[in-house]
Amino acid sequence: MVDKKHRADAVVVIGLGRFGGALAVELAGRDIEVLGVDSDPRIVQQFSGRLTHVVCADSTDPDAMTQLGVTEFGRAVVGIGNDIEASILTTSVLTDLGVPDIWAKSISLQHSRILERVGAHHVVQPEHDMGERVAHLVTGRMLDYVEVDEGYALIKTKAPGWAGGRPLGELGIRKEYGVTVVGIKKPGGRFTYATSDTVIQSGDTLLVAGEADKAERFAEET
Repeated sequence: MVDKKHRADAVVVIGLGRFGGALAVELAGRDIEVLGVDSDPRIVQQFSGRLTHVVCADSTDPDAMTQLGVTEFGRAVVGIGNDIEASILTTSVLTDLGVPDIWAKSISLQHSRILERVGAHHVVQPEHDMGERVAHLVTGRMLDYVEVDEGYALIKTKAPGWAGGRPLGELGIRKEYGVTVVGIKKPGGRFTYATSDTVIQSGDTLLVAGEADKAERFAEET
């Protein structure tokens, strides 16, 4: 049994498959307290010593989850994917126990809708989200693409060749393209905040925020 004390920053990760396991290890590597839970003792053994705590338990059993003290954790991630019933039941149990921030993995749109209905605060579709992201990169000239909200994106792209060593304020990028350059990285340097006085060179890398279609249009013009 995990010691019961309030852990607002700690995370319980349920389902230590490819997604949940990688997430749990990454969080632990960032010095975040992680309780890993899986119903397969072989998987639990694989993660022994890699996470703060790791236990074999049935996450669909409210009593088992209560005994593990999951209510004392500030966040929970349901990484169960293929067993949709277990995924939904586990999310429902966490909701009933009052876990304040629940993330759940989904494998389909219908699955996502059900998870939201039973109380998941955040639903992610790793395969779908990554496929969508890669599609944007494959078909465009962007170096990276992240949709931070529906229809709104943050992209990384090379500065346009017509920048010509002029200050950002003179380029009229916001007026012409409807996007905002929020960061800049010089070759060999690191990203810094961009201001109207920042001089843009054609070899610079830019972080650009705006509506997805407008951000993509700007990237294509570079």
